[in-house]
Amino acid sequence: MPMIDVYATGGTFANPKALARDLASTLMKIEQVPDIPMFRKNTAAFMHDLPDGALSNVEGDGNCVRVQVLTKNAGALNRDKQLAVVRQFTDLVAAAAGDPSLSARTWVLLTEAIEGGWGLAGHANTKAELVDAARAQIAELQRAKGPGG
Repeated sequence: MPMIDVYATGGTFANPKALARDLASTLMKIEQVPDIPMFRKNTAAFMHDLPDGALSNVEGDGNCVRVQVLTKNAGALNRDKQLAVVRQFTDLVAAAAGDPSLSARTWVLLTEAIEGGWGLAGHANTKAELVDAARAQIAELQRAKGPGG
C-alpha cells in the first residue's frame, strides 16, 4: 500500500483529485497487487500545492513537478516496474497539466520502506504480515460470495 506525494506550484493541475486517483490506480496495476479493498482504500496520492516562488531550479524556473513514491517494502518494484512507474507517472503528470513539455521537468523518486518500516492502523507491517492480511481478505471476500460465486 504505497503512498504517493506530488509537489507542484498551485494551479499546475486543473483536476488534482483526478490525477491523484489515476496515479494510485496506475501504481496498483504496475505492482500487480490484488484488487481488494485493503489495497484500494490504502493506496493513495497526496497533492501538495506549493505557493508561487516556493520551488526553483538553478535558472530560477519553478515549473517542475516532484513525485515521490514510497513503496511498502524493499523489493516491491523490480527494474521493469521501476521503469513503468517513472514513465507512466511522468506521462500522467504532463497530461494532467495539459503541458507535454512538463515531462522533461517531472522528477519521480522511488523510495522503499525497510522491512517493518511503515505502519497502518497503528501497526508497523512486515511483508509477511501484509501478504497474510491480503490472503485473509481475499478468503473473506470469497466466503461472502458463497459457493460458486
